[in-house]
Amino acid sequence: MNKPNFQTMSQKELHDYFIAHRDDEEAFHAYVDKLHQEGNWIEMPALESLQDLEKYPEFTDRFRGGSQSVAP
Repeated sequence: MNKPNFQTMSQKELHDYFIAHRDDEEAFHAYVDKLHQEGNWIEMPALESLQDLEKYPEFTDRFRGGSQSVAP
């Protein structure tokens, strides 16, 4: 089986490929590299409780389908 060219795949394509091929370390590293390149994550400190999520509405908005939503 020929492996796809991970460099040309989108973040979503890499995510989907890795989910289907969880033992493929090369795919995992390519996916993590792509996440770092695109840098579309939200950084926040560790939470002490679920109520702390209320302090980060931009984070929870992603999971509720808000305007800042970015697909993995």
